[in-house]
Amino acid sequence: MDLGIADRVAVVTAASRGLGRATAVALAAEAVRLVVNARSAEQLERLRDDVDVEVEIVAGDVNDDRLPGLLVDRALDRFGRLDIVVANNAGPKRGGAFDLTDQQILDAITANTLSAVRLVRAARPILVRQQWGRVCLIASGSARQPMENLALSNTARPALWGWAKTAANELIASGVTLNLVCPGAHATDRAVELGAQDRAYIGDPADFGRIVAFLCSHHTSFMTGTASVIDGGRIQGL
Repeated sequence: MDLGIADRVAVVTAASRGLGRATAVALAAEAVRLVVNARSAEQLERLRDDVDVEVEIVAGDVNDDRLPGLLVDRALDRFGRLDIVVANNAGPKRGGAFDLTDQQILDAITANTLSAVRLVRAARPILVRQQWGRVCLIASGSARQPMENLALSNTARPALWGWAKTAANELIASGVTLNLVCPGAHATDRAVELGAQDRAYIGDPADFGRIVAFLCSHHTSFMTGTASVIDGGRIQGL
């Protein structure tokens, strides 16, 4: 299927490895030009070498409140446009509800809620002005169902989902869609960290990236305010 997004421009954060990298590669396969962010410029350079589109590299910490504006500005300076926003960030550490300090909770909210909100907020004027945009927020299955010993994720991810659901309704009249993607265990460093690589079934990051690319496609103008769970059926809620 032709996704109809060739020559559009996407910002993808935490794009140097794992699901963020897989998403950037999938978008590049659709001829989407990229502005990619991660802490490591070296890893982003390897990504640039692996795709056949123009790539602008912006190394930096996505938790820095100045970075979203910089990413949007770099997209406009390099390509003259911005069409797609994919917000991603590393997940928080493990821990039970009573193991957490105030600062750990605040840090998790910053990393896994506020960083995405800031990026969407920075991109919104451009997307609304052009009356077309696709926003995809990579979250976690914990946005839909609490996970054992992941209290920080269980706090920050549903907060992002609540905000996203509200924001999607405010954007749709402008031709901008906003959706969450809630991955389960995939073959990434995060899966190793959480011990999920021992499961009988684990997802392929490349498949995940292609799902995100479809959500960012020309064909999804009426799909917004959703939280798509990509976890091999592990979440049992209806």
